[in-house]
Amino acid sequence: MNDRIERLMALLPCDADCALISSDINRRYFTGMLSSAGTLLVFREKSYLIIDFRYIEKARNTVRNCEVILQEELYSQIKKLLAKHSAKRIALESMELTLSKYEQLREKLGDTAEFDSSNALSKAIYACRTVKDSSEIEKIRSAQRIAEEAFSHILGFIREGVTERDIQLELDFKMQRLGAEELSFPTIALTGTSTSMPHGVPSANRKVQKGDFVLMDFGAVIDGYHSDMTRTVAVGNPSEEMERVYNIVLEAQEMALAAVRAGITGQRLDAVAREHIANAGYGENFGHSLGHGVGMEIHEYPGASPNSTPVLRSGNVVTVEPGIYLPGKFGVRIEDFVLVTDNGCENLTLAPKNMIIL
Repeated sequence: MNDRIERLMALLPCDADCALISSDINRRYFTGMLSSAGTLLVFREKSYLIIDFRYIEKARNTVRNCEVILQEELYSQIKKLLAKHSAKRIALESMELTLSKYEQLREKLGDTAEFDSSNALSKAIYACRTVKDSSEIEKIRSAQRIAEEAFSHILGFIREGVTERDIQLELDFKMQRLGAEELSFPTIALTGTSTSMPHGVPSANRKVQKGDFVLMDFGAVIDGYHSDMTRTVAVGNPSEEMERVYNIVLEAQEMALAAVRAGITGQRLDAVAREHIANAGYGENFGHSLGHGVGMEIHEYPGASPNSTPVLRSGNVVTVEPGIYLPGKFGVRIEDFVLVTDNGCENLTLAPKNMIIL
């Protein structure tokens, strides 16, 4: 964790004397502790976690890279630390801070400090968080193994007559029984014509019928790190059109996976899959981005979309999830997520993706 703070401060502008971090996820990233409150104040010489009575014992037992201080009167305590370090300019989390919180900081600290409310701190944090270290990758792998075990289980559960809601609840329960800290996001489980809605909501009334596709998008969280996968399976023999569309999506995904490497832009990666789908005549039916970053949040930087100009870097974790959606008929999405490397990528998703017919 010390390395993370050192990396962050090296990325901040020289005129920033310290950084104030209050968002739950960023605070957890730098301290390793989950809490719903607390203020991390990072100077170039030393860091402090100011936290209230509810978490003080846990913080003193677990946080090793900061001095832990019991919160009494937060703004007076911040002022004392600013004076102790002869600090004047505070970098703020512009992408996380609400206007009301910013105004409160100005009111309480404005006489002793000035604020850098640019995106400098937020960009520095994202630069740290988007390049995963080995411990982060292992947590992501562990989360993905849970999701894949749940997927293997659900294949024996899906049958004619079960509802979308049944499938969703069974997946959720299995992931949590296997040790998931929480779910990556509300599980998507769709069947029949509802599979044409990329983010449809599972229904307690819509039942699986013979000849349907079942589309499932789900993930588990381990120690704050998310997994994300989508599989589309058939119940009974699919139509020729269903089989053709499935294979086009699978081909597009395999082409994109082969193109992933450090140095490619998200825009170019998206185009690899999008051009294949368009050439097959379904360009208008692929309406979302090819992928997004995954880590302590389910949607992180960098992205892979028609507008994603930043290049991928070694250590990024991104999804590759092309889809084709035919309104009133069916939809197909296949999603893996990968660790970007200098020479390609490591696919963190091991679940089979050739068409499964139940």
